[in-house]
Amino acid sequence: MVLIIKLLMLTSLWPGAVLSGFHALRQKPSTHHQLHHLHHSDGHVEEQVNPAPMRDNRKNASKMRRIDSTKVRQVKSEQLLRIDDHDFAMRPGFGGSAIPVGIDVQIESIDGISEVDMDFTMTLYLRHYWKDERLSFQSTNNRSMTFDGRLIKKIWVPDVFFVHSKRSFIHDTTMENIMLRVYPDGNVLLSLRVTVSAMCFMDFSRFPLDTQNCSLELESYAYNEEDLMLYWKHGNESLKTDEHISLSQFYIEDFSTSSGLALYSSTGWYNRLFINFILRRHIFFFVLQSYFPAMLMVMLSWVSFWIDRRAVPARVSLGITTVLTMSTIITGVSASMPQVSYIKAVDVYLWISFLFVFLSVIEYAAVNYLTTVEERKQLKRRGRSSATLNLEVVQAMAFDGCYHDSDGDLNYSVHSEESSTRGRAASLATLDPMRVRRKKSIKGNVGRIILANNHAIDTYSRVIFPTVYILFNFFYWGLYL
Repeated sequence: MVLIIKLLMLTSLWPGAVLSGFHALRQKPSTHHQLHHLHHSDGHVEEQVNPAPMRDNRKNASKMRRIDSTKVRQVKSEQLLRIDDHDFAMRPGFGGSAIPVGIDVQIESIDGISEVDMDFTMTLYLRHYWKDERLSFQSTNNRSMTFDGRLIKKIWVPDVFFVHSKRSFIHDTTMENIMLRVYPDGNVLLSLRVTVSAMCFMDFSRFPLDTQNCSLELESYAYNEEDLMLYWKHGNESLKTDEHISLSQFYIEDFSTSSGLALYSSTGWYNRLFINFILRRHIFFFVLQSYFPAMLMVMLSWVSFWIDRRAVPARVSLGITTVLTMSTIITGVSASMPQVSYIKAVDVYLWISFLFVFLSVIEYAAVNYLTTVEERKQLKRRGRSSATLNLEVVQAMAFDGCYHDSDGDLNYSVHSEESSTRGRAASLATLDPMRVRRKKSIKGNVGRIILANNHAIDTYSRVIFPTVYILFNFFYWGLYL
């Protein structure tokens, strides 16, 4: 009886539960598509899907796919180049023939040349070309990949260095000036912007009329010719220069390239590349600073030959001034030059000019000595001695700066000597009129007095010194130019 009652209750509750579940399913758009019921005339019911919710769902799905694609991890350059799959500590083709590395250079500027340090400073673009098949990659459009300097630490690159360099650095403003370009077939281009200071072995024997040959040398540090072969990538066209390169003291005559081998006793033969350039010095600066002042000092020293031989202060002062000026010029030139042990062309000119100036001083010393000897002889012939030369004669010579041996002067000396016995007052009284008379006679015959008082050495020096100096200049400039 109980069983019959339960069956009756279950039968009454089942239709309601089914209807409520059906309505709940129809009211959930997120999980089921909305259905449209079409009633036909024959009583058939057709269900049709609503297209608007389907389009919305498709848009949401595509949006979710786009968001997910940005979260997908991109392929790294190291993975594309398969860097982790190879040992780049070894050169390409290790164990086989030498790897060829092409070089080309573009010179941006020559920043300076120092004669004292015997070096030059140059800024250039250094480019390396080689092939490493380990870096080849697949590319549908055959385009290369370009990287900065961070990748070169993970791959093999040539170890080119500058021979005889003192200082060098890679520019790093705003980043390191390094460019690495890898092609799909494994060809690699490495470009650097470098400033280097290197030795230049200069010969100053013809300075400042000299021409200097300098060279910048490139070589592999670790790999000899059996492992690495350096060569100019485009032959003679591998070296390019900026058209506006200029220097203050030099004219750049020529740039050229060459190559050779260098032998090291412990490691063998190495390929070496040379960047050669010829520098010819501008002489105009040194003409103004050294040669022309030296010429003026030599010609100034000749003025003393035209000054009266009794004008001791004037001639001595002029000679000492020219000697000291020449010494200053020589010291200034030597201070700006390296301390070499051989004679330079400028040294020859300056020291010979100094010799001419010094000889002009010696010439006057000889003239003054011979004049004094001649004066004593004349006084002895007239019955005088140098000890009896009275004060008035000494004052007269100091007054006009000349030595006079005319009869009037001698008569005055005799008269003053005779009058000395009559008293000091009478002698002083007659001194002033005689001085006035001497002034008038000198004023009207200056040229005759100078010529009459010239010594023979002064007369010959006026011709010999200029002639010899002019001949020296012809020989000097003809030899060094």
